Amino acid sequence: MPKLQVSVKRVTQDALQMFEVDATGTVQASLPTVWRILTGYDRMEEFVPDLVSCRVLSRNGNEVIIEQFGTARFLFMSRSIHLIVRATEQPMSSIDIDLISGDMKHYESRWELVPVPETGGTKVLYTGRMMPNFYVPGILGTNIIRGDIERMMGAVLARLDRGTAPKGTPAPSSELARNHVMGAIAP
Repeated sequence: MPKLQVSVKRVTQDALQMFEVDATGTVQASLPTVWRILTGYDRMEEFVPDLVSCRVLSRNGNEVIIEQFGTARFLFMSRSIHLIVRATEQPMSSIDIDLISGDMKHYESRWELVPVPETGGTKVLYTGRMMPNFYVPGILGTNIIRGDIERMMGAVLARLDRGTAPKGTPAPSSELARNHVMGAIAP
């Protein structure tokens, strides 16, 4: 299992209380493999927890418009999330995600990829600022979102570590495979 570091804190931006997320992990997969998997938006629901569907609506150069449906779980409730986001790709380097419309007051994230020459692997950094359009309580919300991001990043890193594994290779059978959304909405 790839090592993962996650931090979540509440911040105020433009008079909005939002969650700021930082997550980092390193995988054995090469940079081109990581890039191919992270930009395979139409296959994201195969390994991102709680992402029900993800499809490319349009592509214009390095800009991709993506529609995502997922589920946000909060204690004993769940709620459907629908987003349309813009992914701006800087090949083999970064993907910036910005909200166009959907069930968030604010959503922006960035995937950054850094080659690790010593191992041939890749360091994956995920940062974001998000605020759902429904109430999420302070400390409890921070802990829930941290859990969401840990599950999402854990699942993404596990998939990246499988790299070029044959189609149909089972995902790790841990809590990481459990469904979830918030951070999983990106890309």
